[in-house]
Amino acid sequence: MSMLTPPGMGGRYRITGDKYPRMRRGRRRSRIVLALVASTAALGLIGWGTLQLVDVFTGGGQATAAGSRSGCPPKSTASPTPATPVSLPRPGGIKVNVFNATPRSGLAKQTADELKKRGFAIGQVGNASKEYDKKVAGPGIVLGPKAAAEGALPVLAAQLAGVQQKTDARASGDIDLILGTTFTRLSPADDATRALTALTTPASPSPTPCKN
Repeated sequence: MSMLTPPGMGGRYRITGDKYPRMRRGRRRSRIVLALVASTAALGLIGWGTLQLVDVFTGGGQATAAGSRSGCPPKSTASPTPATPVSLPRPGGIKVNVFNATPRSGLAKQTADELKKRGFAIGQVGNASKEYDKKVAGPGIVLGPKAAAEGALPVLAAQLAGVQQKTDARASGDIDLILGTTFTRLSPADDATRALTALTTPASPSPTPCKN
C-alpha cells in the first residue's frame, strides 16, 4: 500500500495525480435531506387537518349553516300576506257640526260649505261654546263619541292636517269640528284623499332585523 493511499481504501485506489477519489458520502446526505423534507411536509399536513377540525367544531368554517352563523332565521320563499284593508264610514254617513273658536268671523260657514262639497252631512254651524271659545290651540279639534274613535273621527280628521282627535260621552253620533286659533282652511282635497287612502290601506309590518 502506498503512503499516499487514503486509509480504508484497501489499496484499491492509487493516487496518480493531485486529486483524491470522490467519497460516497453524498448519497447518505441526500437521503437525510429527503427525510427531513418529508417529515416537514407530514407535520404541515397534520397541522392543517387539525385546524380544519377545530373550525368545523367551533363554527368558524363554512360547515356552519349561514342562518346559524348570523343568528337570522332562514328566508321564507312564501309570498307575504297583504295587509287587510280597514273599513271606514263614507263622508256622506258622517254628520258634522262646525264651530268657530277663533276671533275671526265667517270661518265656520266657509268650512261647512267646503265639507259639504266633499260629501259630508252638515249639522249645526256657529260659534264655539265658552268651554272652547278662543281656547283651542292649533288648527282645531275633532270631537265625537267613543264609538267613532276608529271610524268617523279619523275620516273627518283627514280633512285638516294637525287637528286633534278627542272623544266625549255624548249619546248622538254627530261629530264636532271646532276650529282653533291657527286655522286658516281645510287641507287641499288631494291631500285629504291621500290621507284617507293611507287609513284604509295600512302598511305591511316591517321584518324584524336580525342580529349577527
